[in-house]
Amino acid sequence: MSCWARFSSASAVALLAAGVFTTSAAGRQQKPPRSRVAFAHALPKLDGRQLEATVVEVTYEPAGSSTAHRHPCPVVGYVLDGTVRMQVKGQPERIYKPGDTFFESPDDVHQVSANASDTEPARFLAYFVCDHRTPLSVPVTDGDAKRQ
Repeated sequence: MSCWARFSSASAVALLAAGVFTTSAAGRQQKPPRSRVAFAHALPKLDGRQLEATVVEVTYEPAGSSTAHRHPCPVVGYVLDGTVRMQVKGQPERIYKPGDTFFESPDDVHQVSANASDTEPARFLAYFVCDHRTPLSVPVTDGDAKRQ
């Protein structure tokens, strides 16, 4: 009797779930998937009765940008391709590359949001966590410009 015959099916399932025996379709052993925490940040107090997450893919053409705006909900950004220039009012301008993340608090004035390249497109995901129905981006008003 081989050692494999002594494993119960529950043991085999547990080992597979743990990634101990990972094989490809061709039967070769593979390394288990790698994971990393790309971002961790406390969220502001939200009304938990109507939480909704929305993920938006944003693409800037070479030299593309958006006008100054704000987001009524917390936003986590994750850069997929290219490089983006970002600046929230009161903070220094930053350049983000693929794999980088950024955070914007509700109502931060997003003064700069642009592709840092004149020749290559840039793409990122914006994860919004909202506790009310609202447009995800709103133009900056005179009142926003005076705040902060």
